[in-house]
Amino acid sequence: MDADTSPLAAPPKDPAGPAAPGAAPAVIAGPSAGAKPRLFLTRRIPDPGLALIRDAFDVTGGEEDRPLEREALLRGAAGTDVLLCLLTETIDGAVMDAAGPSLRVISNMAVGVDNIDVAAATARGILVTNTPGVLTDATADLAWALIMSGARRVVEGDRMVREGRFQRWSPFMLLGHDLAGATLGIVGMGRIGQAVARRGLGWDMKVIYTRRSGPLAAGDIPVGARWEHRESLDDLLREADIVSLHVPLTPDTRHLIGARELALMKPGSYLVNTARGPVVDEDALVAALRSGPLGGAGLDVYEREPELAAGLADLPNATLLPHLGSATVETRGRMAELAALNAIAAMRGEPVPHPVNPEVLT
Repeated sequence: MDADTSPLAAPPKDPAGPAAPGAAPAVIAGPSAGAKPRLFLTRRIPDPGLALIRDAFDVTGGEEDRPLEREALLRGAAGTDVLLCLLTETIDGAVMDAAGPSLRVISNMAVGVDNIDVAAATARGILVTNTPGVLTDATADLAWALIMSGARRVVEGDRMVREGRFQRWSPFMLLGHDLAGATLGIVGMGRIGQAVARRGLGWDMKVIYTRRSGPLAAGDIPVGARWEHRESLDDLLREADIVSLHVPLTPDTRHLIGARELALMKPGSYLVNTARGPVVDEDALVAALRSGPLGGAGLDVYEREPELAAGLADLPNATLLPHLGSATVETRGRMAELAALNAIAAMRGEPVPHPVNPEVLT
């Protein structure tokens, strides 16, 4: 990082780039002169984020890399100015009340904030921040790892070799499907969805997509790409050979893909979820993988994570990963850095890189 290593002495640099054009800078009043603000870290984070917060704050917590028990979270939050948390912690009104009136900022080391009651934070005048942008490429790469694994039955082949069941080549052994020229359906064409779509250019794929805000501008589509907007999720599901999910978890997207939607998908098609587990009805997915029409699924997230729906782990046509979307050394470091910079900027009264509820600042 090329920012000053004394973040309270100079404005922090946002490694994810500037805020959206036209966005008002988010600021929050800093602590009293001469006192380091208190920060409770719910779980150990990597450098440079850890070094930044230790320099800028009086830090407690964060000794271990494991989720906090609820009582430990409530005790640790008491009297803190900043809560730096991860998606493994549920930060609701009770946690905010346990922190008390000193709590000014909840910095989430994640893009999604479904683990935080943002409305409760807003009602209490607490700023919530997140870490978008820095994990786009890592998550898109992992989505493609799942696509490739499913299309070519990589995990099944690995298991066959390890178990000593590979005897000789066969023209019918573990037949998969070509990706070249296939139709890739992207549900949620934001930053990550577009990154997944761009990777499909190498396979000369047709990309169809849904997007809450409507079709992309022509200038946002790479030259030579075949990207087509679909107004209806149903139409996309009927047409796509591979469906990749990239929507946030909201009341509207919970069980966005259920039994009805799975029944619309093409025979032999493949579903990938690197978004949030509850976007898919996991019990319905198990049924569709057992009896069709799905040919397979690649999951990095789960509805009741880390628990799996009954029978999911037994299905050979499901590739199951332990929430690795952003799991690269580089990306996790940038996430921790941005979570730290969000907290530092807020408590210094400087523009905050990524506020989730900037209305509390007015």
